[in-house]
Amino acid sequence: MRVLIMTFGTRGDIQPYAALAGRLAAAGHEAHLAVPEGFEDLLAPEVIVHPAGSEMLRLVQEVLPELSGARDAPKTFRTIKTAMRGHVQETWAAAREAQPDLIVFHPKCLAGPHIAELLGVPAVLSLPLPFYTPTGAHPVPFLGRASFGRAGNRASYRLIRLATAAYGGMLSDFRAQVGLPGRARRLADPLRAHDGSPVHTLYPYSRHVVPVPSDYPATAHVTGYWFLEEPAWEPPAELQEFLDAGEPPVYLGFGSMGFGQGADERRETILQALERCSLRGIVATGWGGIAGGASPSRDVLVIDGAPHDWLFPRMRAVVHHGGAGSTAAGLRAGRPTLVVPFLGDQPFWGGRVQDIGAGPAPIPPRALERRLADGLDELTGTPLFARRAEAVGAELRAEDGPGVAVDVLERIAAGAAGAA
Repeated sequence: MRVLIMTFGTRGDIQPYAALAGRLAAAGHEAHLAVPEGFEDLLAPEVIVHPAGSEMLRLVQEVLPELSGARDAPKTFRTIKTAMRGHVQETWAAAREAQPDLIVFHPKCLAGPHIAELLGVPAVLSLPLPFYTPTGAHPVPFLGRASFGRAGNRASYRLIRLATAAYGGMLSDFRAQVGLPGRARRLADPLRAHDGSPVHTLYPYSRHVVPVPSDYPATAHVTGYWFLEEPAWEPPAELQEFLDAGEPPVYLGFGSMGFGQGADERRETILQALERCSLRGIVATGWGGIAGGASPSRDVLVIDGAPHDWLFPRMRAVVHHGGAGSTAAGLRAGRPTLVVPFLGDQPFWGGRVQDIGAGPAPIPPRALERRLADGLDELTGTPLFARRAEAVGAELRAEDGPGVAVDVLERIAAGAAGAA
């Protein structure tokens, strides 16, 4: 089986799909991965990599930290739309080279289902968030923790059709370019192929974090997280010395989230909260979330970043923005977690951490200065959070998400071959 995986994002976004590609290769399949350049160190040597989305990622990394809020979204859209067109062409080039029997695509890879239609192979949608399959259990995750009753929750998933409506013209141009009939439907159901057949969905998160709703169809597959087992990482001497010098610290990092309070003010808020709570801390600046520079306190170390799978198990607790990857890494390490959600699915993950008992209620970024110290006190001073986080971590470490996903893909491919 030749499988082409298309995905996009930063290192944390790419890691799960690198893990899936590696497991496919280990199972004897030919695994291709279309991703931006610079992630080769994540890949097993048997995985065939195709560059796709490098320019778009560069633009996103430059623009996101400069945004002040949702009002800047139109500027962002105009900036990267041209790069999106290039990404469509790059994923098409990857497919021509790979000639896959099956395509796994993240929804940011807009051309994925259209390329699969052209090649006559199954397209499998995948993202680490219960975003596409309607359920009465909860609304579409971008609405946070609200609930509108079972009927209202299910109806909220119609909103996701708006997500790609703005790209209908771009995708229609692509369909015409490659000879596909008809235009791209702007409000098409992403769970239906162009011919009306159901689209399978792989959800690489754990049922121990988000229970599988009873009304999910057989085409929705919650596999468990796809954790990548990376090579041993050697920490800088300064980081190792800091860890060896005292009690386990608290990690604080917000990735690229530059919205609202400036990076300098956020750094000062964090330093003051750690001092007030008498906590040691490691502050990760990311690429825009927190200002860099040495800390004035010997109890705080400021770093650019470090692999979460190495760092988080050495922490007492973790505080982050609630990205899917950061949330998974913190819970897998068994560490109590406090989420400061900025946008998108982050409030959803912050709510899930609270609901499973692994941390306190999320803190909105606008309330960070006022509430962070109290939040740190609650996070580190509530034994139940530590116990629940460790229990959930043990459950996550026992799962084999990539293995389950490979089994699912093999069944889908076999079903497609049998129908041919």
